[in-house]
Parts: sequence; C-alpha cells; structure tokens
Amino acid sequence: MKMAFVGRIIDGTGKAPFDGVVLIDGEKIERVGLIGEVEIPPKTKTIKVNSGTILPGLIDCHVHLMGERTLDFMKSAFEPSELKSVRAAMDCSKLLDAGYTSVRDVGGLGIYLKRAIEEGEIKGPRILSAFKILSQTGGHGDMHSLPLDVAARVGFSRLCDGADDCRKAAREQFREGADFIKICTTGGVLSERDLPTSAQFTLDEIRAIVEEAQRVGSFVAAHAEGAEGIKNAIRAGVKTIEHGDFIDDEGIKLMLENGNILIPTFSIGERIISEGEKYKVPEWGIKKMHQLWKVQSENFKKAKRAGVKIAAGTDFGGGPLTPLGENAQELELLVREGLTPMEAIVAATKTASEALNMKDKVGTLEAGKFADLIVVEGDPLSDISTLRKTENIKVVVKEGKIEKHLRSNKITIS
Repeated sequence: MKMAFVGRIIDGTGKAPFDGVVLIDGEKIERVGLIGEVEIPPKTKTIKVNSGTILPGLIDCHVHLMGERTLDFMKSAFEPSELKSVRAAMDCSKLLDAGYTSVRDVGGLGIYLKRAIEEGEIKGPRILSAFKILSQTGGHGDMHSLPLDVAARVGFSRLCDGADDCRKAAREQFREGADFIKICTTGGVLSERDLPTSAQFTLDEIRAIVEEAQRVGSFVAAHAEGAEGIKNAIRAGVKTIEHGDFIDDEGIKLMLENGNILIPTFSIGERIISEGEKYKVPEWGIKKMHQLWKVQSENFKKAKRAGVKIAAGTDFGGGPLTPLGENAQELELLVREGLTPMEAIVAATKTASEALNMKDKVGTLEAGKFADLIVVEGDPLSDISTLRKTENIKVVVKEGKIEKHLRSNKITIS
C-alpha cells in the first residue's frame, strides 16, 4: 500500500526544513520532494501534517535492553532473568512510542527481543545487539564485588583474556546471533575496582576481536573513557568510541584519520549526578562521575570543533533513573554541550545510522531507504525538548507500518 506524508520535513541530512512530501510504497520510501514536485497517486493514504514536523525515526546508539530497574548491582544481579525479559519487552514498546525506530543494544537481551519483534509478538524498534559485553578479567564488564565464578555466571559480560580467548569470545557472540561486538578497552564509572583512565585489553586482544567482526562483515564498539584505551581501540580498528571522556589531541587526530564515531552518552552522567544517590547508585560510582563530568564536557567540545563525527546514545537501561522512552534527553544535552538543534537531530538520525552500519537503509528520509519516520507536534529546531515528550510524538512509522497514531486536529488522513 502507498502512503504519503505531507508537511514540514526535516529529512535528517542536515539541510534546511522544507514543505514537502514523503511518498512510501510498502516498507520503503519511494520519493521525497517539494509539494507540487511529487505526484501523489490516486487511492494513496495521505497524512497531512498541518502543524508539526516530519522527521526520520530516531536512533539511540547506546542502550542496554537488560530489563534493569536499579543500578544497585548486588540487587539486580540476582533477579530472575525471566522477570528482566518481561521488563525489557515493555521497554521496547516505550522506545517505539517515543519515536525510536532503531537502537543499538550494547550489551543485553536484544538478540532475543528483536526476534520477538520480527515475529510480531511484541512492539519495538529495530534492534542491533551485541549480546554479551567482552571484558578482561577485572575489567569494566566484570562484577568486582562478587567472587569470580559467581560474576561470570550472573553478569552480562563474557570475560576473556589473551588474543585466542578474545577471538573465541567474539565468535561465541556471533554464534548466538549478535550483530556486532561490544568491548571494554578502559575501566569505567560503574565498575568498582578500576578507573576510567585505566587501559584494558592489549592491542593484540582488541585486534583479534576486530578481525573476527570483520570476517563476518560486522564491527566493534568500544567502551573507552581513558586516553590510552581510546587510542588502542582506534589503532586496533574499532568503529565507535562510547563515552570518550578523556580523549586527548592525539586521540582526536586518530578519530579524524580513521573516520571513527564518538558516542558521548551525556544522559547517563546527568542522571547519576542529579539523582544517583536517590536511586541507590553506589557511592564510588557517583564520586567517579563527578570527577570526570567537567573533563568530558571540555574534551567533547574540543572533539566537536575538530570535526569528529558525533552520534547520539544515552546508556539507558530502564527503570526510574535511566528510563527507556526518555532517550531524547540526549539531544537536549548535546545542544547544551554546543551542537545546534539541527546537528543534534543529525546525530540521532544520519550519523547514528552510520554507527549502526546501516547508513544506506535508515537515518534519513531518502528514496530507497526503509520508511522509518515520525511526526512531531511542534518545531524541534526552535525547542529541541519537544522530542523528549512522548505525547508530542503523534505518529510513528517503521518500515512503512504505522505503529503509533495519536488523534490530533492538526493531522488529517485522507
């Protein structure tokens, strides 16, 4: 069936808004152009957006579909996996309702959730999943407070040491259905016994993982906060740098030379600092976040000025502190950190699609791509926070199917 959306369009490429038509045929976009230039065939279902904005479906490049409801890790580690699965399924519905038609699950249950979505059992965004996070023993993905054998059993990481074991761990994730690999090349904030500045994994270990991903046409995303761990990841061939708090001038130069994408995840830091104590984030985690918050802001601005590609990601995993469905907070924070509203939208659409390895399929409203789009009440270029309010997302289309349509006298269907 053909559909046409008519109204003010922000197409995700970064060019100025225009009054136009998005013509959809089945699951793909057939044509996008100015009103009067695109002929709408007879019997086409036409949605006229009299007030509001048509945009590409939003993309979050860094979520954890784990069904978590607390960052008290001792509590969450021993909750039943079945309970977490039900919660994660509900989180998928919240994401779609908020206008997110694609996400990268950088450690979580996404390999199972995407199957349920594809089968039509639950509603949710398109999911690319890394399944288990690869971490060295004692690294950021290890649960330091637990005995090693218990941590390996209840955690959501695969601990691996040495190039051969790392290679095997990568193969295991692809065997289970992973779309890409997530690794930790530095310590982090929410890992008790390491520091964000500490490098983890050797170059040989990282290269082994990258090689395995490249063999199957995939890529590696790296949790990387410290300068040396960032540079090790880039030199070994990693595609995206998650967080990047302590990136230095050499790291920025390497990112520009290699075309890496930075995903700063400001939202998790903002939430931990403002409400972490209320929601039982460990004291040591809150302390570390305070120590790097200003540094991350300064280094991000430096990377942005240099021309490093930026994609949007929240590091949200569900629950009251990091609620999936409020992911557009990241766009607000990107604007606060120096991006224009248009640049923030591009970070959550066009550049985000590159981080998914899907730039030819999603991310912009262009002919031949999947018909993923949203209709937003208001103008996000005037007020980027418009995108954060779920009630403002009036229509959500994923692969040509209307997944959400709220009644509005400003949107007419004929």
